[in-house]
Amino acid sequence: MTPLPRSRRSGESPFGAAATRRSRVRSWPAATRAGSLAAQRRAEMADLQQGVRYRRLFRGMVGFIVALSAIVVLLGSAGMIVETRSRPLTPAEQYRYQQEEIAQRWQAWPAAGVFPEEVKYMGLERAPQYARRIGIAPQSTCAQGLDVTVADVLGRHGCVALLRATYMDESATFVFTVGVAVLQSEESRVSANEELSADDRVGVLPVSFPGTVAERFGVEQRQRNGWVGAGPYIVFSTGGYADGRTRESIPPEEILHSELWPAAKSIGNQIAYFLADPPSVPPCTQGNVC
Repeated sequence: MTPLPRSRRSGESPFGAAATRRSRVRSWPAATRAGSLAAQRRAEMADLQQGVRYRRLFRGMVGFIVALSAIVVLLGSAGMIVETRSRPLTPAEQYRYQQEEIAQRWQAWPAAGVFPEEVKYMGLERAPQYARRIGIAPQSTCAQGLDVTVADVLGRHGCVALLRATYMDESATFVFTVGVAVLQSEESRVSANEELSADDRVGVLPVSFPGTVAERFGVEQRQRNGWVGAGPYIVFSTGGYADGRTRESIPPEEILHSELWPAAKSIGNQIAYFLADPPSVPPCTQGNVC
């Protein structure tokens, strides 16, 4: 058998060069670049569309927040107009107005407003007479101007201050000291009242003024003591003789039947009335026009 020529041998080219295997799919660089650009454009377009969606969502959220804020402002403005417009006071508001006005009087009024220069009282046979103010003492604490047992009670219930003044009757025979104890509220005053003793030997300490008919009016000269509640105030009163007679030197029956104690009690009641007299209340929240 005749051997095949070398050029015919398997794996050899008929031209004598070794044949090599090549891929049947040819690479087309231009086509590949065009595909890449298209894919890039598609990706950019997808990002752009997503950005547009986000922008629309953001603008919607901002619009919703702005609209909600506008509604809240409008509602608040409407509520403020309704709340601040003039309207009739309710009974509860009228009562609170009166209580606040009364509670501020001891500070808002001048000293002569709390203790007038003259105070009307009833003398013998119910004849109207006038006690004249001798002097006003500096403001003090309850512990400084009351007997210890009384001051302890008021201290437990929030005594804020004590105001005192001394008066004399028309004949200058009797002298009286009136003390206004200021408590934190009317409720505190009511609670303190329930604990105060009925002992007429204790109460407000007298205030004497040298060179006046009251210069000899001291603790030993007090004949009786009493008190009355009014608003957040407890008004104490005590009386004695201008000539310096002590309680022990006066027979008990004279103390009970003399003009001294009715006058002292009447003066204290008058000052309590001035302090707690209900003020005029405006009919509306902004005055007299609703």
